[in-house]
Amino acid sequence: MLYFYENINLFYKKQKYLMKENINKLIDLYLNEDIKDGDHTSNACITENTYGKAQLIVKESGILAGIEIAELIFKKLDPSIKLKKNINDGSKIKHGDIAFTVNGPSKSILSAERLVLNCMQRMSGIATKTYNIKKLIKKTKTKILDTRKTTPGFRFFEKLAVKIGGGFNHRYGLYDMMMIKDNHVDFSGGIKKAIKNANEYQINNNLNLKIIIEARNLNEVNEIIKTRKVDRILLDNFSVEETKKAVEIINEKFEIESSGNITEINIKKYAECGVDFISLGALTHSANILDLSLKAKN
Repeated sequence: MLYFYENINLFYKKQKYLMKENINKLIDLYLNEDIKDGDHTSNACITENTYGKAQLIVKESGILAGIEIAELIFKKLDPSIKLKKNINDGSKIKHGDIAFTVNGPSKSILSAERLVLNCMQRMSGIATKTYNIKKLIKKTKTKILDTRKTTPGFRFFEKLAVKIGGGFNHRYGLYDMMMIKDNHVDFSGGIKKAIKNANEYQINNNLNLKIIIEARNLNEVNEIIKTRKVDRILLDNFSVEETKKAVEIINEKFEIESSGNITEINIKKYAECGVDFISLGALTHSANILDLSLKAKN
């Protein structure tokens, strides 16, 4: 378990609040949402000294994610519960696999059941979608990125699932990267002004954040190149042909990211243009859950 926290802190070392104590706070919030003043059905049906065992049964092929979170949930609810992992996060799974067994007070196992399944099904769905999309572009240099299109209150776990599936995390929030989008450009009075404002803001506030700027067309790409002082150009809703031209124009002067109207059907064509990154909101907002079930074992 300590190893898991160390890895979380390595992934998100800039997000100081995402440490062990704060993950526990999120779990507290989720448990309170579901249990509040008690799991009355379990309390009524099961005697205090009843102990049991349950298995997490895989009912659909995919990539497993969230087993470490599941263990934290069980331990948070009842430290006496013991979980034995048979399969690790990031592993391929198929129908009939037993991901873990858990034993302890039966009431505690049942009280944690739904939260464990909600987290693991959601995370495994995201990890599976990420893995499948990554396979489509495995022969290119392009990295798959997530976005901020996440579920409020569950972003950390969704982004962790993307990493488990083999993807990479974009900015975590509005505070760890500057991303100048089309509305920023328009409201600030143009590309040059927006870039100038962003750089001056960082100097005045003693910041050292990566700056990304969206380009809506090739003219804006050329203007950004002339203005400089950004780290990455995001090609927003470019066609494949426009993307090829943009990559030629940028010529490795900046990192290049593609986004907008990119799907499993056309992602390989975009990656083959030579972009460094492709960001997909669909990794988190459109992933189906993976079917998992927690069943009592005699």
